[in-house]
Amino acid sequence: MNTLNDLHKISGFFSNTEKMPVLFLGHGSPMNAIEENQFVTGFRNLAKTLPQPNAILCISAHWFTNGTKVTAMEMPRTIHDFGGFPQALFDVQYPAIGSPELAIETQQLLLPTAIELDEEWGLDHGAWSVIKHLYPEANVPVIQLSIDYTKPAQYHFDLAQKLSALRHKGILIVGSGNIIHNLRMVDFQDFDKDDYGYDWAIEARATINEYLTDGNFQPLIDFEKQSRAFQLAIPTPEHYLPLIYTLGLKGKQEELSLFNDKLLGGSLSMTSVKIM
Repeated sequence: MNTLNDLHKISGFFSNTEKMPVLFLGHGSPMNAIEENQFVTGFRNLAKTLPQPNAILCISAHWFTNGTKVTAMEMPRTIHDFGGFPQALFDVQYPAIGSPELAIETQQLLLPTAIELDEEWGLDHGAWSVIKHLYPEANVPVIQLSIDYTKPAQYHFDLAQKLSALRHKGILIVGSGNIIHNLRMVDFQDFDKDDYGYDWAIEARATINEYLTDGNFQPLIDFEKQSRAFQLAIPTPEHYLPLIYTLGLKGKQEELSLFNDKLLGGSLSMTSVKIM
């Protein structure tokens, strides 16, 4: 299936647009949904630079499945997939509509990979806690694509490339996770210290950022073969793999820029990526 055919297939649903950006958003704590802080400000400032999308396709760390699924309901529910937080966070609703049409077209674009149309999931906090800062009126349809936990990073990078036609139809593709995400080692006592990371987190961020800005993505795809700092930064892949989807969508001539590029609590990073 070539790009021209891909574009033709979805032309009935979405108008032609300039090529949309691609994002990776470091979402951090669910509390970022209701708190005011520098990272929330970063998301809002980003929103001012984005063209108005026809819809959003989000790949969230919090939908990790056996096989790949895409939400296909008309009205996705707001999922509060966490515990131990204030009631105010559980009260948040993000009432964006879904897009069954986009779900079906995504399913078609990813052939021959089998993609299941899902009517159960909705929008998890990896999606709504950050998208609500970009589009607070919930006036853009949102669907989610799950991450198949049985597959290696190269598979996800290659799968993402098949989604590129959507960028010419006004679809904003958003990966949401955290590049450095070691919850077991978080220093909660120093959580509010600005840009605070353990030595290994500082090393991992510097190396990863260099690979990102140089466009040298293969070591990032092969993250499991990298240094001890990488292994501490990425002890499990679910928060990291949304970045791989974002990188898979980068065109050769496009610029990659970083924002919210700070460490948090010793063992987390909020580093976010914009490609356009």
